Amino acid sequence: MKNKNTILMKNKIILLRRKMKNKKDIVITIFGATGDLTARKLLPAIKSLHEQKALSNNISVLLLGRKDYTTETYLNEMAKVEKNKLDINYLKQFVEYVKLEITKENEYEVLKEKLKEYSSESTKKLFYLAISPNLLKVVASAIHKNNIVKKGNNLERIIFEKPFGVDLKSAKSINKMLWQYFTEEQIYRIDHYLGKESIQNIMTMRFANRIYEAVWNKRHIKSVTIYAKENLGILNRGAYYNDSGALKDMVQSHLLQVLSLIAMEPPKSYYSSDVKRKKIKVLKKLSFDKKSLILGQYDGYLNEKDIPKNSTTETYVFLKALVNSKRFKNVPFYLVTGKKLNNKESGIVIEFKETKEQKKWNLPLKTNTLLIEIAPNDGIKVSFNTKVSGIRTQILPVQLEYASKSYAVGNIKEAYEHLLLDALEGSKTLFTRWDEIEALWKFTDKIKKADLKLLVYKTEEDLLKVQENIL
Repeated sequence: MKNKNTILMKNKIILLRRKMKNKKDIVITIFGATGDLTARKLLPAIKSLHEQKALSNNISVLLLGRKDYTTETYLNEMAKVEKNKLDINYLKQFVEYVKLEITKENEYEVLKEKLKEYSSESTKKLFYLAISPNLLKVVASAIHKNNIVKKGNNLERIIFEKPFGVDLKSAKSINKMLWQYFTEEQIYRIDHYLGKESIQNIMTMRFANRIYEAVWNKRHIKSVTIYAKENLGILNRGAYYNDSGALKDMVQSHLLQVLSLIAMEPPKSYYSSDVKRKKIKVLKKLSFDKKSLILGQYDGYLNEKDIPKNSTTETYVFLKALVNSKRFKNVPFYLVTGKKLNNKESGIVIEFKETKEQKKWNLPLKTNTLLIEIAPNDGIKVSFNTKVSGIRTQILPVQLEYASKSYAVGNIKEAYEHLLLDALEGSKTLFTRWDEIEALWKFTDKIKKADLKLLVYKTEEDLLKVQENIL
């Protein structure tokens, strides 16, 4: 009898060890895993983080889709989508395809059992909803009802992409729905633009350099221009883009987020909550000059696939915004974004005022500028005036340049690597909080209400002429 009990005890220990061996430090579950976002951004980002040992080795990635794949056939299909070819052999170590129809609540039992197999009380669980916005409510409800994510458990987090509604009313409705199932601390709203190196560098430029910190105000700054231009049209995004337009797609999220980082007051600390508090104060003090507003649509837009022939959706926005704060009162912030323009480029130009002494020089002096490049290059350029060597006084505007890639330690992280890592570590600085979204939509809705005639443009030069007349 004693031997029998000993054998039973040993078997229990072996079974327990096997179970514990399956338990993971991190489980990432991706809904909509057969989409382009997963192939092109999420899987390469997870692989890169794992390779750099930024994540625990003890990780599992569950990939949910309704198609009848094995893990291997799934990865082979994803490799066809991603131009730079996914490293299938590497990903096989920790990814697993799970067949599941996410619109059917009764199928979530499969996911629930899989999570039980891999999870302990200390496992961090991230649920990435790479799905269409119209499926958000269905999935959020299903994972709550199936007790997959418990409200208030901060080790269980959901993460999803913009758009966060189409206006303030719809954004409030989405948020109200989400708060039924999750706390704000569990919700991570992605604006991938905030994950870019240059955007993250704004606070460092401002607050870690005496030469800029001292002059970052209306006494010294003449204007700020934030731009995001594309040389292509809408490609195959007609259905989505026509409901959004340049204002909602770029201004409401990306450009206004950048503006708030440039114009905010120094935060009490650089923790997420303190930074966001200062950003929101900027957004609440924003106004715009209606006379300067240009909404344009490129010639040929109405012939694009899935675009109604009477569409009034704008593909170009030029906007002069003002921040009614002591620091930046009356300093113009120019926001520019559009499609079918000369170049694909985005960046921030801080133009400084002329010095008092410049007025005494009978020479063509340029104002100093700080250019923060976001794309296609990632870096900083500072312009200043200097004398050309020689017997005559000649002034030459020159640039000092810093390219991020030249000084990078190891590989430069892509935006999604930053965002995934921060979500797993519980850092929300690069994510959008509800009160930020509310302030962004309040401002954007005011612009949308401006009754303006749409300007049809063939070239960027057409738009520049109109801007010159306005300004």
